[in-house]
Amino acid sequence: MAFLAGLAALLAALLAAAFRRIRRHPHPAPAAGFFHPYTNDGGGGERVLWCAVRAAQELRPGLPCAVFTGDADASPDGLAARALDRFGVRLLRPPQVVHLNRRKWIEASTYPHFTMIGQSLGSVYLAWEALNKFTPQFYFDTSGYAFTYPLARLFGCKVICYTHYPTISSDMVERVKQRSSMYNNDSRIAGSIWLSRCKILYYSIFSWLYGLVGSCAHLVMVNSSWTRSHIENIWRIPERTRRVYPPCDTSALQMLPLERSTTPPILISVAQFRPEKAHGLQLEAFAIALKKLSPEFPKPKLQFVGSCRNKEDLERLQKLKDRSTELHIDELVEFHKDISYRDLVQLLGGAVAGLHSMTDEHFGISVVEYMAAGAIPIAHKSAGPMMDIVLDEDGQQTGFLASEKEEYAEAIVKVLRMPEAERHEMATAARKRAQRFSEHRFHEDFTDAVRPILSAT
Repeated sequence: MAFLAGLAALLAALLAAAFRRIRRHPHPAPAAGFFHPYTNDGGGGERVLWCAVRAAQELRPGLPCAVFTGDADASPDGLAARALDRFGVRLLRPPQVVHLNRRKWIEASTYPHFTMIGQSLGSVYLAWEALNKFTPQFYFDTSGYAFTYPLARLFGCKVICYTHYPTISSDMVERVKQRSSMYNNDSRIAGSIWLSRCKILYYSIFSWLYGLVGSCAHLVMVNSSWTRSHIENIWRIPERTRRVYPPCDTSALQMLPLERSTTPPILISVAQFRPEKAHGLQLEAFAIALKKLSPEFPKPKLQFVGSCRNKEDLERLQKLKDRSTELHIDELVEFHKDISYRDLVQLLGGAVAGLHSMTDEHFGISVVEYMAAGAIPIAHKSAGPMMDIVLDEDGQQTGFLASEKEEYAEAIVKVLRMPEAERHEMATAARKRAQRFSEHRFHEDFTDAVRPILSAT
């Protein structure tokens, strides 16, 4: 608690210092600054960053764009080349780079306890460094650091954010109330009434603070209907909130033929080997599905494709391999770690179905990739996949939703037994629906959302 008190005191000192600085430098520079401390994560968040920078450059060609980053090796030309090489996004000109030296204050490892509030208050300290080095007229947050918004407003910035997921949601609070043990609710806390009550109090206070700082944004863009419902509930500024689907580069996947070999039929699962991705559930469901198939049916294969961020992920991958051996299905399960995008496209082109099992995934880019590639999605019945992605297209079913391993097994069997003409029809509808989440659609919606603010001055 003393640690949190120290962080709160630091926050108060920063706000007081901001008032003093604003008296000396009242006018921000006419520019757009993108607060994105990690510009080399290679994920969907980085794609949003570069697509957003390009959209801002096209909307206001004379407006300088800067990127706040903690990556020491980042350079204007290097970032522009990365945007093109890694994501195919060609910027009109290289962005300015503002180097941040205090990124450790937003790293989870800095806060063994009270991680959520620690990282949030730490982001204010990092934003203080950023805005002192360069104060843009338009402050874009593309990484979800809502606690920086009041500070940016004090510096005179127009605050625009793209929120991938809420830092806290009513679902998280409800799981603690129900004492459900999950990756974000330790079993020790779930097993204790007293600890659960303390965590509920902590979450309630944090949720109130999160709503307070989030409401400081002039424009909020969210990536899905699920995220929008939670953000509107907590930040309470629906008139300033817009849903803008993330840019999914599926052009190469759309070119894959829908006809594919089913000897053997292949199922694919694309996700980092993180605990919330629930790979174990997929493995269990696959084992159940195998028992439901007749002996003469061609034995299907399951391919896990993903990356490992650290030692814990590597250990998690090994446990999955061990579990497949325990289930006596190891000969039918493959693991592909850290493969190239070209190899991923090849694997997707051979799959008849794609598995996804993360509960409350805010969007679900892998599900869109399955659909674009012609693999029937079998996704978790929650959040983005349920509310935005796996929906009927022109009255035609585009995939399956499940939550329990038995439901997944049933869906797997349905896809495997599906006549080729029926599978082709469903895959065609799924591919058409995937086009709703293209980079072109993101560019149009993003530009429409920010135009009133960027064009006002």
